[in-house]
Amino acid sequence: MKYLIIGNHGQLGTQFEKYFSNSNIVHKGVDIDEIDVGDSEDVMKLISSLKPDCVINCSAFTLVDDAEKDTISAYRTNADGVRNLAQACEKYRSFLVHYSTDYVFDGEKTDGLYTELDPTNPINHYGKSKLQGELFLKDNLENYLLFRLSWVFGNGKNNFIYKFLQWCENNPYLKISCDETSVPTYTKTVLEVTIKALEQQLTGLYHLTNSGYASRYEWAKAIVKAKKIDKFIYPISKNIFNLPARRPTFSAMSNKKISRELNIKIPDWEEAIFEFICNDRFNTINS
Repeated sequence: MKYLIIGNHGQLGTQFEKYFSNSNIVHKGVDIDEIDVGDSEDVMKLISSLKPDCVINCSAFTLVDDAEKDTISAYRTNADGVRNLAQACEKYRSFLVHYSTDYVFDGEKTDGLYTELDPTNPINHYGKSKLQGELFLKDNLENYLLFRLSWVFGNGKNNFIYKFLQWCENNPYLKISCDETSVPTYTKTVLEVTIKALEQQLTGLYHLTNSGYASRYEWAKAIVKAKKIDKFIYPISKNIFNLPARRPTFSAMSNKKISRELNIKIPDWEEAIFEFICNDRFNTINS
């Protein structure tokens, strides 16, 4: 089995890179300096030269507010890039694993967590570009794994935990939104569930998150508890920040389908945060 990681320098891609390297699994990792997923010829050339058994697409334009201003770049990576990978994988018979987002939902559901059967209705360009990527995937590839993730955190700087700890250093107290709720999801959890799904040859759409759900405010409280930081956090409405992109109020997804299919219990989000933050490697990389 030969793997190709697209976007191996991101926080999710580096998790796969580390796992494959430590497990002596044949793989190749490429990032934006080696591949432009928005260029169909570039993608086709890469897949044709390597002919991987499985492509894991960790590439994404994840800057939610920037996507409102630079829609071309967002759609080029999140939509066109997925179409190009799907077409190349179809031609060379490579299996494709792709990751989408809870932001394909509008956050208006009030009777439970979002499931794979709920209708999508993104309210910002990031969510719209990711949903278009999902549609391109389904239209161009017969067999694939599509995982929707939420509030991903891992080693790196492009996540809420890293940014929050920077804010803690530079502010006497913090204002964090209490009306924005989803599921903090650890890259290690994403890796482990993805590998199990591949081993059992699952295909189709699944929601892949840690268990439970939390507001940004609750997430921040869990971080200071894990880090033993004495910092006052004041809960406020997300609307006060007046950000360019609208955020869903409640976009927490259920992981029951994937848990049932794999017969596993996925750790709670707070348990995952404590594991991540209390790891000595976190203190080295994220300091």
